[in-house]
Amino acid sequence: MNIEKIKEKLDNTFAEAFPMYVSRVLVTADSKRWALIAGKCATGFATSIIMSPCEAGIEKLVNAEKTPDKRVGILLQFWHNDLAHLKLQLILRLSQVVLTCPTTRVFDGLPKSRRKFTIGKSIARFGDGFERRETVYGRDMWIIPVMDGEFMIEERVGVTKGVAGGNIIILGRDKRGTLEAAWRAASAIRRSGLRVVLPFPGGVCRAGSKVGSRTYKKVKATTNHPYCPTLKDKTQDTKLSKDVECVYEIVINGLTERDVKLAMGIGATVAATHDSVIRVTCGNYGGKLGPYKLMLTEAVDEASRTYQHLISEIALS
Repeated sequence: MNIEKIKEKLDNTFAEAFPMYVSRVLVTADSKRWALIAGKCATGFATSIIMSPCEAGIEKLVNAEKTPDKRVGILLQFWHNDLAHLKLQLILRLSQVVLTCPTTRVFDGLPKSRRKFTIGKSIARFGDGFERRETVYGRDMWIIPVMDGEFMIEERVGVTKGVAGGNIIILGRDKRGTLEAAWRAASAIRRSGLRVVLPFPGGVCRAGSKVGSRTYKKVKATTNHPYCPTLKDKTQDTKLSKDVECVYEIVINGLTERDVKLAMGIGATVAATHDSVIRVTCGNYGGKLGPYKLMLTEAVDEASRTYQHLISEIALS
């Protein structure tokens, strides 16, 4: 893997990220099947708070030996810029999805966080007076009778400020190859073990947006027209060369700036190794949107040193 060759495909730019509140929960189940089902359903309709009720995603699966109840687990992250809305989304999604999913339990995924949401008691009311509160697995848990036994949920879950809006934009010469490159990039990020989520479907977004609208004053965000291939000859501010026929974006939220930056570097490196990819860049608003400026070339340098084996394995597969 020639990093200097890869860097020839990178724009000298940065992703502009910003702080948001994040809660992280660990859902365990009797099997990987039901942990994944709970995770996928609980994080649905959560791509962007532009119009979704929150942002959310699956961070990673957790081996049974590393969970409080020694069952397979899945770490989920939920994001919002408003604490009250984030708490509401947690209560709704954990009660309407995870509570109803066979064999699941819920634990705090940020046990060291100083700020906590009290959510267990609210969800426990589903027990209709048969619920009880006990210390189980060293945690303060609510136990609710359900039709396959008992559902358990920790009374309090942590909330902290994370870093949202990290991104890479992949520009390619054809749709099939560019999508494959984007999929490999997203897969590499997910396999890295970094504390990040990719909130868009499969981690890949085809409808990148810009703030505001050229035409509709009340619309918060509209298509990122400079990156739309069909508009290359119809707009003067296109960002695409004549040979670019497809663009995909990967958006990254993570618990820390370093998590997001490394994830960007992994994704950009893997994407740039694909023959269909012409350039990799980032979206930013000139520093007006958020305080974090994640330089793309720096991200690739650091990621290539730290995750060289993972990057090579996926890039060459």
